[in-house]
Amino acid sequence: MTAVDETVPGWLPDEVVLDQPTRSSRLRWVLVVDADLPAGVAVNAAACTAAQVGSSVAGLLGPGGPDADGTFHPGLPWAGCSVLAAPAEQLSGIAAKAAAALGVWAVGMPASAQTNRVYAEYLQELATTPADGLALRALSLVGPRNRIDKLVGKLPLLR
Repeated sequence: MTAVDETVPGWLPDEVVLDQPTRSSRLRWVLVVDADLPAGVAVNAAACTAAQVGSSVAGLLGPGGPDADGTFHPGLPWAGCSVLAAPAEQLSGIAAKAAAALGVWAVGMPASAQTNRVYAEYLQELATTPADGLALRALSLVGPRNRIDKLVGKLPLLR
């Protein structure tokens, strides 16, 4: 992979508007998690995909700031992120549709990433598993708001 992946959407500096509701943003970020996972596994899968989004999507993180006591707090995603739930089959369907959606970038968390304790073994298993054979546990999607909304429909928030 190159240093800059031009398929990854991002916010231009003039699009980072900190004093407006997140709904006014051109892009939307959602996380969809397998609704049937135990809480710890679900949160781990969501956090892992969020880490990739945070490090790859330009303009996502807002500036940090001090609290009233002067302790500095690093910036967080200013555009927000909805964490939604879907059954495993629906999650796979969303991933397939996202792959074909113009301007939508997806980061999936296959089950094998959680079952392999050695990263090289995960990569080896990944290399020998067809995309439709990966059991996704979570999926981060970033892209134009209307396309993301169409992909996730009216999925409920993760509980």
